Amino acid sequence: MAHVTVSIAGRAYRMACDDGQEEHLTGLATEVDSRIDQLRSAFGEIGDQRLSVMAAITIADELAEARRQIRALEQDVANERGARDAALEQLGRTEQAVAGAVLGAAERLEQLARELGTSPSAGVAMG
Repeated sequence: MAHVTVSIAGRAYRMACDDGQEEHLTGLATEVDSRIDQLRSAFGEIGDQRLSVMAAITIADELAEARRQIRALEQDVANERGARDAALEQLGRTEQAVAGAVLGAAERLEQLARELGTSPSAGVAMG
């Protein structure tokens, strides 16, 4: 297990993380620190704890919105899959209908050819 020291709101925090996740954790801490700095600029010195809570709520709000968007996109994907599946089923039915029509036409042509081949006029030469 790795350890990283991050700085948030001017305070150092030693944190544990999985090996290889040090850079990711440092980046997250930098994001939180940046949010606190933005809030401090907007509201002044209202206390570190209050700024930290406000930053956490802001980040949680963004996370909730991202989750909502993900759910909406997942629903869109499910709808598109349903539409695709319905279109594929319709395509299969259409292919079967076309194949049946072609087969029926071929059978009629063969029947006509047999009838024409055995008719009395088949032996008459045109001339």
